[in-house]
Order: sequence, then structure tokens, then C-alpha cells
Amino acid sequence: MESLKETTETTLKQHLQELQQHPTPLYVYNLGLLRQTLQAVKQEADKYNYHVHYALKANANTPILNEMRTYGFGADCVSGNEVKAAIENGFAPAEVVFAGVGKSDEEINYALDQDIFSFNCESSHELEVLNELAAAKGKIARIALRINPNVNANTHKYITTGLEENKFGINAWELDSVMTLLQQLPNLKLIGVHFHIGSQITDLSAFKNLCTRVNEFQEWFETRKIELEHINVGGGLGVDYYHPEQNPIPDFEAYFGLFNQFLEVRPGQQVHFELGRSLVAQCGTLVSRVLYIKNGITTNFAILDAGMTELIRPALYQSYHKIENLSSSKAEVRYDVVGPICESSDCFGKAVMLPETSRGDLIAIQTAGAYGEVMASAYNLRTKAKALYL
Repeated sequence: MESLKETTETTLKQHLQELQQHPTPLYVYNLGLLRQTLQAVKQEADKYNYHVHYALKANANTPILNEMRTYGFGADCVSGNEVKAAIENGFAPAEVVFAGVGKSDEEINYALDQDIFSFNCESSHELEVLNELAAAKGKIARIALRINPNVNANTHKYITTGLEENKFGINAWELDSVMTLLQQLPNLKLIGVHFHIGSQITDLSAFKNLCTRVNEFQEWFETRKIELEHINVGGGLGVDYYHPEQNPIPDFEAYFGLFNQFLEVRPGQQVHFELGRSLVAQCGTLVSRVLYIKNGITTNFAILDAGMTELIRPALYQSYHKIENLSSSKAEVRYDVVGPICESSDCFGKAVMLPETSRGDLIAIQTAGAYGEVMASAYNLRTKAKALYL
């Protein structure tokens, strides 16, 4: 891992002269690190013949999608446009799954026309609508039931998805009525079940608890003589935002190994994963210029040309991103690093120790490859930042 650590620490500074020629804010992607990450995922998943689908919601840039396809991953989509992006970027429809609690008729019809692998369905009403739309086209839609396992992911409340209080999935107490309903929907074919408990999960015991619940649901279906071809356990594996240099690649060996140890897979069943953040987060950096330094009695502000419009995670989730000054090597000073947006929440970090910082310095906000550019907005009529691939 030493070579990876060196690559992560030095890539931006090695390209500092090139970066200075680009307008900012700028999303910078290290494709070398991305490929090392994808190779690690493939190596560990292949040990158990696991199927990995890349979650496009993390980052849907064409060069990123091309790398995912090259390494043989499928696509996990949560909107019709994500399904379209996956197929237009060369993903085989047989490797595309379509999840989401609120699929529109237009989105469903497009996915039906593409004959995608599976619709991950989240309610009885959705099943009825999908059956009606499939019947109108003379098609049989393959489905997986997204079941809410009521497992605490021990993560931020906004990205927890597997509790009964969340809007996602079918609750255990609904399963009997759902299976009765399915018998009346001839244009749907049940091929599996789907689970997802949340995002940015760093405590692997949450996944062990998920395995326990999946095993219990497997028994529930078996007692009713229902065979499941596919088990989709979702994704959610977290990354190290605090030490991106020391941990540029998550521990996929431990992650997949845990499922191999605790998930009771039936003969012939395929196990699917939907990974997003853990594949792309560390390869991306938001690079910004310092516009002004505003010194106060108790607080110094470094005001950047990037804001919450380019990276909303700190404002939305109160999340931490490591911040570095690429231009200065002076003695350290404490700054609140903020953006130009007319919101007090437009802050990347408080009391951040940085080398003494001046107007024009380049600032790197790390681990921005996931839920960074893909969540960008035009608030304040901001111009969309460009991307650079190294």
C-alpha cells in the first residue's frame, strides 16, 4: 500500500503547475487510484463469485462510467436518467438494476423497453403500477422485492435507509400481503430480494447484522416454497474521510469476507452488491482558489471560489473533508474555510489548521469523488465547475 499512499499524497502537487492553468473551482480525478480501487474490488469479489453493480448516484461522469464498465461491473440506478446513462455508456441492460422509492411511469416504460435485469420494487402500489405498464407492452418485468430489514447502520440519520421509520422498502409485516398480491400480477416475475441499510458505514458489524436478517428472510421464503435466484445486499461501505492518504482504498477483503462468512447462500443463488462511494470517493478532489483572507479577532476566514454548490456534503450532513493548501509551506494558521454562497452553512471546515494562506492559493478538498460533482447545483446562478482527469 505504500505506493498508493505516495500516489495519493503527491499527485496534486506533482500537477500543481498544470492545475494553476485551469479555472477554478475544478473537480480533479485521479484515474490511476480509481483503477487500483476497482482492481481491488474485482479481486476480492471474484473470490466468492459476487456480482458488483456500480451505484451511479455517487458519480455519473462518462470517464468514471467507462472505467466501471471496463472492469466488468454492472450498474445500479435510482432514476430513469441513470438507467439511460448506463445504457448509453455501454452497460449491458442485463447488468442494470433500477431501484428507487418513486419511479415515474415514464422512467418505468423506458426501463421496460430496455429489458433491464431487474426492478427493485419498494411497495405494493409500485408492483401494481409496474404490472400494468408491463402488460401494456406485452412484457414480463423481472423484479426484486426491496425489504426493509430494520437494521441500524450506525451512520448519519440522513443516509440511514434500513429502519422501519425510513421511507424505503417493504416492511416484514407486509410480506404476506405482498406475496398474495404478486400471485395476481402475471406480468411480474420475482427473481430475488434486495436490501440496503444505509451509506458511509464504517462499522462492519452493521453488515453482520444485515446478514442475520437476510438469513431470516431466506427462511421465510423457503417455508413458503418460494425460490430466490438473486440476493442483493446493497452497498453502503464507507471510506476514510479523515486519513485519505493512509487509507486510499477501503478494506474490501474484510467487507466481502464478512458476507462470505455470515450470509447463508443457497445452492445456485447469486449475490449482488451495489457499491458507489467506496469505489470513487478517494479518487476525486475539489480544487479551489482563495479569493480573500478575512482576519478577525477570534476567527480568520479563508474565502474560496468553491462553495456548497460544488460540494454540499459539509452543509447537508455536517461532514468532514480533509483540506490542504497546495501552494503554501508557511507556518500554520487556523482558518474557517468557507465559500462564496449567500448561506451561513456554506462552510467546508471550521478551525482548520493550514499553512499561512494568501489570495490565489490553491486549496484541495479531498475525498470529493462521491456525492460531490453529481450533487452540484446552480444556486446563486453559479457556473458549473469543470472536471480534469489525471
